[in-house]
Amino acid sequence: MPILAELRAFLRASLLEPADEPEATTRRRRIVTAITLLAGALTLGWALTIRPGDPLFYPATLSIAAIWLAGALASGPLRLGHGRTRGGGTSRAVLQGLILGGALLAVFLAGALLVGRIDWLRGPVDALLAHARFGSLPVVAAITALNGVAEEVFFRGAVFAALPRRWRLAGSTTVYALATAASGVPLLVLAAVALGALTGLQRRATGGVSGPIVTHLTWSLGMLTALPWALDIGS
Repeated sequence: MPILAELRAFLRASLLEPADEPEATTRRRRIVTAITLLAGALTLGWALTIRPGDPLFYPATLSIAAIWLAGALASGPLRLGHGRTRGGGTSRAVLQGLILGGALLAVFLAGALLVGRIDWLRGPVDALLAHARFGSLPVVAAITALNGVAEEVFFRGAVFAALPRRWRLAGSTTVYALATAASGVPLLVLAAVALGALTGLQRRATGGVSGPIVTHLTWSLGMLTALPWALDIGS
């Protein structure tokens, strides 16, 4: 069928065909990323203990983004990469990121319909979303976007490049999930695994972080605005 053929071509171009990327792992990159991981995970754990509505939450979460960005830039050169189109051309993978991020968002919103019925799963999610309800949604959205960019630059930029080629996809996804585990929110860790695997595949296919950044922002900002609605429908 034409639709299935188009889908296969899209997935092959956007996710499945690795880019020709030189090996650039250095001892410095590995040391810097390890230090950054520890600092970022500890700061994330502390930030999510702050009560909703407390003004301290904003500088705390901004400091997380600053740590990821500083660590990524200090680790060594980073690449934006190029997405490949079905016709064999190249792009910055913006459209691919919007489609992939939107697809992942749809999966999570469908899952939220079930989570809304399970109190022990919904409780930690409601606590996390309370920062948007009790604070300024535009400010939280801006911080969410900044953190999304910083996470991709660090995890799909620095961490991905710091690992041996054969372990880059699985390793960067695992490291991202472990860093997120400091939040103490099980569904956030699950989200990190799904998002990390998707953007990791995209990073491998494009050779850079521009596509993964668009995917991450599409998913995270969509979740911020639509997840409360999906939870309420499921409850």
